[in-house]
This record gives sequence, C-alpha cells and structure tokens, in this order.
Amino acid sequence: MTSDVPRPPPRRRFIGAFGRRELKGLFWQVLVVGIAVAVVAFLWSNTVTNLSARRITTGFAFLGREAGMPIADSLLAYNPRDTYLWAFIVGVTNTLRVAVIGIVLATILGTLIGISRLSANWLLSRLAAVYVETLRDIPLLLQLLFWYVLMQALPAARAAWRPVEGVFLSNRGLILPAIPFGPAQLAVLGTAVLGCAVFYIVRRSLVAQQMRDGKPRSAWPFAVALVIALPALASVLLGASWSIEWPELRGFNFVGGLTLAPEYFALLLALVTYTSAFVAEIVRSGIQSVPRGQWDAANALGLRRSFMLRQIILPQALRVIVPPMTSQYLNLTKNSSLAVAIGYQDVVSIANTTLNQTGQAIEAIALIMAVFLTISLGISFFMNWYNARIALVER
Repeated sequence: MTSDVPRPPPRRRFIGAFGRRELKGLFWQVLVVGIAVAVVAFLWSNTVTNLSARRITTGFAFLGREAGMPIADSLLAYNPRDTYLWAFIVGVTNTLRVAVIGIVLATILGTLIGISRLSANWLLSRLAAVYVETLRDIPLLLQLLFWYVLMQALPAARAAWRPVEGVFLSNRGLILPAIPFGPAQLAVLGTAVLGCAVFYIVRRSLVAQQMRDGKPRSAWPFAVALVIALPALASVLLGASWSIEWPELRGFNFVGGLTLAPEYFALLLALVTYTSAFVAEIVRSGIQSVPRGQWDAANALGLRRSFMLRQIILPQALRVIVPPMTSQYLNLTKNSSLAVAIGYQDVVSIANTTLNQTGQAIEAIALIMAVFLTISLGISFFMNWYNARIALVER
C-alpha cells in the first residue's frame, strides 16, 4: 500500500546547490581578491627589500625619541624635548581645533546665507547669491593665502584695531577675553554635560508617558535641576572661579586673554567662508524641496515666517540637507591639511617635519592617513546616525 505523504526532495550536493551563474560569480570574486592580495604582498615585499638595501629602518620606534621641533601654537603643553608621539598628539589636537570649530561656524553661516538666498528682500537675496557664486569659484588655497597676507598686513600690536572693548586685531592675531580653565572648571562643564544627558533621558520618558495616558507633564523643573542647579552646586563645592581675563598690551605684545594666531585665524576664516558657500546651496535646495503646500498651509494659519522655517520647513528639509552636508564636513576636515601652506602646525605639518628629521616616510604618511581616516569615519558615523534618527518611518 503506497503512502499519500509526499517524499521530501532529494538533497542537492554542496556543489550542485550552486547554479552555473553563481559558480561563475564566485570564481571571479575569488580571482579579484586573490589578485588584490598578490599585488599588496608584492608591493610590501618590494618596499621592505628596498628599505633594507638602503639601510633604512622601519617601524614606529622613532615615536619614543625626542622630537626637538618647536610648535608655536598649541592647546596642549609642549616642549621640544617631548617625544615625537606627543608632537603628533599636539598636531592632531590642532587639526581637530580647526575642524570642529570650522564645522560649527560654517554650518551657522551657511544656513543663514542659504535662507537669505530665498528672502523676499531683493538686495539681501542678491548679496547672498554673489557671496555663494564668488567664494565657490575661487580655489581654497588662493583664499587661504589671501586671508594670511591680509593678516600680515594688519597694524602692529601697539596700533591694534579695537572693534569691541577687550578685543584686539593686529598682525599678532585676534586677541579675545577668556575665562581661565582649570580642573575645577572642566569638572563643572563635565557635570553640565552629564546633566544634559540625564535630562534628555528624563524628557523622553515624560513624552512616552504622555503618549500612553495623554496627560502632559512639565519638563522644565528637571531642566532647572539638572542643567542649571547641578552645575552651580558643583561649581560652589569645587570653588571654581569664572572671572574673565581681559587682554592688555605690555611692551610689544599682549598679555592675558585668548590669542588666535594669524595662521590659525587665517585658516579658520578661509575654511569657514569657503565651505559655508556650499552649505548655503545645500540649505537652499533642502528648503525648496519641501512641498509648496506646507508653506501655503502655514500661511493660511497666519504663522510668522520665522516660526514656519524653524518648526515646519527646516525639520522636513533636514532629511534632504543632512546627506550632502556630511560630504561638506568631510571636505572641510580634509582641506584643513592646506594649513602647511601658511605655516600652521597641524598633523600634516608636524608629520612632514618628522619625516625630514627621521627619514621615516612610510610611517609618517601612514600616521597622517590613519588620523584623517579616523576623523572622517567618526564624522560619517555621527551624521549617518543623525540622518537615520530624523528619517521618516513608514508604518
């Protein structure tokens, strides 16, 4: 008697599980990977052989030796007797100092100019258009040299310009009032950052509870307690002083305050103005991508134009703005390497000096590549996370 239960299909062998097309694709992938590995192995072997023939040592042991190079402008304490490793760390700090501040300022300036291009004021929109078209079409290196030469042409310290009380502009750079930072001040700032993070979590919890039961809950008491009261308490307990240090002229130079060296200030100006022109076009196109019906609906409700931009238009435009904005942030970071043209000692400049002193060309270039790769991947990771966060989720 035969059974009505269907028999399972016979198992195919491992090789038979792949069709002719799959096997062909697998073959080409293995072949390409093999060729790539062979090329890398050949280049590595050839490099090691040539270096050995010329008695050039390899490796990163030189990082532990005394650098002996001067670094004029740095946030971190540095002495020529420090090691090459610490000199590289100082160079990375100088690069980040330009990149982070430049990204923030270029974003703010570019957003304002992009909105100005869409202004109903004819003069304002035309000026914004001239700004964008002019700065986008001039090479960044020329703009950098222009700002640097302009800084060198400023008057000496004794005849410095004073656009605002306590602010001096001369061929020594831009001198600003500053608050001296020490361990106590840094601890207070860390407490404020921690308070903001905790408040963010608490606010999300309050919003989730409101979505469940429909009862609104005030978040401002938590904001006052975590963001204001907690840092203030930490400041009192640690005895942190927040007095402002005003710069003053003594002899031929300024004492006190915060000094932005001419090289750093010129580099920052060039990067911010150049990148903001591209950011402005990204912001303008993002705003124009929002359907016209959104504007009409907001106008029908009698909303102010500033409120419409802030609460309705820009949140929707961000979904178009963020991806190309990531590319501009990466470009600004990589363009900071042009600092070597005006003598600002970033990681590229310090690596070049190290290369000339030690002859470790491959290692120095590898360090430069590793630094910029790490910074770029960090920016990309953050921007991709933010882009996924603001993306529309379809139900």
